[in-house]
Formats: sequence, structure tokens, C-alpha cells
Amino acid sequence: MRFLLDVLLLLPLLLIFTLESLLKLFIPKKRKSVTGEIVLITGAGHGIGRLTAFEFAKLKCRLVLWDINKHGLEETADECKRLGSKAHAFVVDCSDREDIYSSAKKVKAEVGDVSILVNNAGVVYTSDLFATQDPQIEKTFEVNILAHFWTTKAFLPAMMKHNHGHIVTVASAAGHTGVPFLLAYCSSKFAAVGFHKALTEELAALKRTGVKTTCLCPNFINTGFIKNPSTSLGPALEPEEVVNRLINGILTEQKMIFIPSSINFLTVIERVLPERFLAVLRRKIDVRFDAVIGYKVNEQ
Repeated sequence: MRFLLDVLLLLPLLLIFTLESLLKLFIPKKRKSVTGEIVLITGAGHGIGRLTAFEFAKLKCRLVLWDINKHGLEETADECKRLGSKAHAFVVDCSDREDIYSSAKKVKAEVGDVSILVNNAGVVYTSDLFATQDPQIEKTFEVNILAHFWTTKAFLPAMMKHNHGHIVTVASAAGHTGVPFLLAYCSSKFAAVGFHKALTEELAALKRTGVKTTCLCPNFINTGFIKNPSTSLGPALEPEEVVNRLINGILTEQKMIFIPSSINFLTVIERVLPERFLAVLRRKIDVRFDAVIGYKVNEQ
């Protein structure tokens, strides 16, 4: 009963903060300067990671680029240099904890303390549980979430020392709702969203509020990783659109970025609407893509 009374006393604050949030929708947010910051991006050899590197290069950041693909990595680094940025390329396997830690030591010795960390590297296997091989499940978690722990443990201490920095988690809309035939991927992205939220709270508890956090949660992106994706929410997102929103979110210190914004609304109503209605809504959204199905009905 005491707790309920305490909550009721907070209602005036709820009203004030809600009005404040609504007003902010009409006031452009100030973008912080990141000139000269050392930015490390995992999965920088292609797709979102590569385009993110290009945008930070235009902002005159010093770039540290990680990827397992040496050729793609070098192409990204060359373009960043052409854009006027210093770029340091490291071939790193983000599924290997020791490789991450040893590479982090090289970065600190050769480049300096990373002040913006973009955990972007990811893998996805489009198949049902039975067609997803055990090593694929392990790889999904190693790259999509465990790597976030290892990179953050390596680079966060310097940020906390100076109470300055930014940890960026590239997650997915699939980190907020379940999708058939993306079981391992959804599970790993739910973990990534949880990592971001818990890290945000931990930094606040430790009074390191100068270290910011941002989590990106887009719908399907037209990068070729998932074949023939479709949904009634709209066509697959173009990588350039996603990266523009990501960079703006980092510079304005947004904690959570949903693309499209309607996903934010869907995550809220999923918690309050009846399950039968949600089942109808999921059929209306009609998520589809090419997937391997190992389960055979006629075998049962």
C-alpha cells in the first residue's frame, strides 16, 4: 500500500515530464561535436559498419576499424582516408574473446583510448530451430552479444576514468519481438537490448553520466544478409537511411533509436493488448523472408 501511495505522489512529475517530452519533439536537439574522437567500429568491412565509418570520417574523427574480412576492411579504411580521416584497420574475429582482448591492447598502444565504441558486428542465420546447427547458434551469441561484453570491458574503463565517451549497441527490432525462423538471432538481439539498458543503468548508478549509451533497433535492412524480406510495415530499409538516423542519434545522445518509429509504438502495445488480438496483428504485419525449415510435419 505504501508503494502505491508513493507512486500516486509521483503523478505530477509524470505530467511535467510527459509535457517536456512532447515539447522536445518540436525543438531541434543540439548535436554534440565529435571532432578528434577515437571511434572504434566492429564489422566495419561492409554494410552499416562501413557507412557508419564514412560518416564519422566526415566528422573528422580518428577511426579504428575492425572486421574479419581483410579485403572489405581495407576498402573501408582507404575511403575513410580519402575523406580526410586517419583510419587504422585491424583484422579481428569478434567471435573470439582472446582476439578481441589482444586487439584492444594493440589499439590502446598504437592509437590511444577509444572514446566512441560502436558494437556493430553481427551474424544471422535464417532457419528454424532444427535447421540451425549448434555451431551457428554459438556463433550468433559470440558475435551478436558476447563480443559486446569483451569490447566494452576493454574500452569502457578509460571512458569512465574521464567520465566521457559513448557506447553504441547495434541491435534490431528483433530484439523487442519474436520472429519465427530467427530464433537464435532474436535471442541474441534481446540480449543486446538488455545489455544496453542494464549498462545505461549501471553507468548512472556509478555516477558516470558523461559516458553515453545508444541502442539502434531497425527493421529489415537491405544489406543482403536476409533474403527477400518483406513486411506490411514498409519496404526493407536502405542502409544510408539507417546510418543517417544512427549518426544523428549518437550526436543528439538518444538512448533508443527505432527505425521505422512505428516499431516503438508496437513494442508498447505488445505489453498491454490481449494475446489473441496480437496474433491477428502479427498476421497483418506479415513478416516474410527466405528461410530453411528443418521441421517436417509428416515426420510426426
